Amino acid sequence: MKIWDKGFEVDPKVTAFTVGNDRDLDMKLAKYDVQGSLAHGEMLCEIGLLTKEEWEKLREGLNQIAEEIAAGKFEIEEGFEDVHSKVEYLLTQRLGEVGKKIHSARSRNDQVLVDLHLYTKDAIKEIKALIKELFDRFLQLAEEHKDVILPGYTHLQVAMPSSFGLWFSAYAETLIDDVQLLKAAEAISDQNPLGSAAGYGSSFPINRQKTTEILGFTSMKYNVVAAQMGRGKLERSVGYALASVASTLSKFADDICLYICQNFGFISFPKELTTGSSIMPHKKNPDIFELMRAKCNQIQAYPNEVALLTGNLSSGYHRDLQLLKEGYLANIERLKECLSVCHYMLGHIEVNPKAGEGEIYKHMYSVERVNALVMEGLSFRDAYVQVGQEIEAGKAGMEQELAHSHEGSLGNLCLEEIRGKASGLF
Repeated sequence: MKIWDKGFEVDPKVTAFTVGNDRDLDMKLAKYDVQGSLAHGEMLCEIGLLTKEEWEKLREGLNQIAEEIAAGKFEIEEGFEDVHSKVEYLLTQRLGEVGKKIHSARSRNDQVLVDLHLYTKDAIKEIKALIKELFDRFLQLAEEHKDVILPGYTHLQVAMPSSFGLWFSAYAETLIDDVQLLKAAEAISDQNPLGSAAGYGSSFPINRQKTTEILGFTSMKYNVVAAQMGRGKLERSVGYALASVASTLSKFADDICLYICQNFGFISFPKELTTGSSIMPHKKNPDIFELMRAKCNQIQAYPNEVALLTGNLSSGYHRDLQLLKEGYLANIERLKECLSVCHYMLGHIEVNPKAGEGEIYKHMYSVERVNALVMEGLSFRDAYVQVGQEIEAGKAGMEQELAHSHEGSLGNLCLEEIRGKASGLF
């Protein structure tokens, strides 16, 4: 069934190419399509385009479809273009002619928009909840291991002493910035586009404020052309926020892959959480984090995909926009999966309490030695030269007493302050 059916058959090859995999993708949007139809139908009744009796029938029919979706009994079979055509078909099949009235004063364009906006609002709530779990885990681990030295690296060369407390809490605080971007994307999604129709409004006396209130949007996208221009803008804005979170997770996953290898040995995981080799029996591979790194890099590529799909489109609807949906839904699910598995894995991480010990790490205390000489009255430049000469001469005895006290340093992690920054964001 096609909503735009005008009584003639379209070439099956054209149908197959234009429909693509929309039927599968729309299963994720089905419940939101029904929500939009319920709000739209209630508004149509209020303005007199539906009688109370007609609206009662439609509401009962839509609620029945919503129950079927929740129970996993709803499907979009071949022959239907999308969720919108299937829902309208079911209403007409079950209720008769009144089922055809639900589409008055709207277009499939604003149906897609409202479905995506409602889906996005829920998805961002889920993502923020998952980030909060991970944020709390990072701070818990930072507190537990705040005194365990972790060698710091620059240029992949031993640099200065760090700590597991610094490492874990760094990722916690970085997630706060990511959530700020998510909140901006959330605000963009929290605008009702329903009523923009095909992008130029409607001559029906619809009440868009009514559907805005019913659907729980904070505001509406007032200008109908702006509402249609929001297709692609929404995906790109959310995509940048997803990419920011993914960037944090990707870097952390890469740290894990580095720190777990035998050359470093800073951390480990129980063997049950690693994978093996088909020919090397000693291997314990961090495949979870390698795949997390790769998936997060896929997510970071999505905003560029949106830019290329939409960058040269004039205002108004174009079928090109259909191709945004697959990457959008996939990357939202991909990020949720990565956040969940990262939180799970960190519940089992094993920190090496002797990570900072060993001859190879003795020179990472050279700056401590320089600073100690400065505190004794030597200029920094002269102290730097003196310690450099001591190192070249092979003299041992690098200063290993750490006295970092400023905010955010080894001795003052400011974990409560970081928690304070996050207050109200999640």
